[in-house]
Amino acid sequence: MMLMRRKLRIETERLTLRPPQHADYNSWTALRRQSEDFLTPWEPTWADDHLSRKAFTNRVYWANRSVNSGSAMPLFLVRRVDDTLLGAITLDNIRRGPAQSGTLGYWTGAPFARQGYMAEAIKAVVHHAFERMDLSRIEAACLPENVASRGLLERSGFKYEGVAQSYLQINGRWRTHVLYASLRLDRRGRTQVG
Repeated sequence: MMLMRRKLRIETERLTLRPPQHADYNSWTALRRQSEDFLTPWEPTWADDHLSRKAFTNRVYWANRSVNSGSAMPLFLVRRVDDTLLGAITLDNIRRGPAQSGTLGYWTGAPFARQGYMAEAIKAVVHHAFERMDLSRIEAACLPENVASRGLLERSGFKYEGVAQSYLQINGRWRTHVLYASLRLDRRGRTQVG
């Protein structure tokens, strides 16, 4: 008997969140290219073939394997009214057993930043993770100077937890990040942001 997995799709007021598909290549490449200067300060250095069809095909295969294995939930943000790709959000490093946690990462294309789309996506993904996947903790990290991302996480109910030295290579350098978390059963109240 073959087990058929239900197709992963999360609907919000303005967005459809779904895994990448091969047909997304042109819109993804155009948005990444258009947003390169906007994204570069906050992301790992792009590989030489970052925008190639082969790299995108590998991304789609990784997304499908990750969703099917339950290790990650990579989703594109697609605006429902016109099917426009706006960015992506990934719940990665999903850990089961005693941890029941995952790590959130996201990016928005420059033309769509600061319009509430990512806040809508984060709310939906966190709800899905807590209510449908039975996770207990979602972690996120960003550069200390990324005021927009910090504000987004705080408005989305994430609480500041501390600092991780040399956490990720961003734009070619090991960078310290500030750490945030959202807990399904959060009794912590407000925390002081460093």
